[in-house]
Amino acid sequence: MKKSMQWAATIAAVAFAVPAMAQFKNADESIKYRQSVFTVMGQHFSQIGAMANGRAPFDAQKVKADAALVLSLSQLPWVAFGAGTDLGNTKAKPEIWQEQAKFKAAGDKAMSELARLDAAAKTGNIDQIKAAFGAAGQSCKACHDVYRGK
Repeated sequence: MKKSMQWAATIAAVAFAVPAMAQFKNADESIKYRQSVFTVMGQHFSQIGAMANGRAPFDAQKVKADAALVLSLSQLPWVAFGAGTDLGNTKAKPEIWQEQAKFKAAGDKAMSELARLDAAAKTGNIDQIKAAFGAAGQSCKACHDVYRGK
């Protein structure tokens, strides 16, 4: 039993590490990858927001699933901000590459807030979800305000 749990943990760790090891053919492929991840994250985050703000009926199981997915996806796009990906079809501002430590800190804060949203979603308590959603939204917005163009 313990052996199978260790194997499962190892497989899960490798599965989460694969995107970080992903090699993109060129900058355009990197840009498309990160944009795709952010698009899917945004769709699921917006669905939580619609429920948190009363624009859609509250479904605790849907919030739980969406929050877990957003949290998982939030680990993926950062590898695709490599050298040369500041050019091309992107809204990414040059500040990302000029202020890499600050950009990483903003991304880490967003992922931390998304982890809190995931924890709140697991409670099924709408008030906790609303509070965590607001904080997560603010962290995402703060990063967008500085590092994403129109």
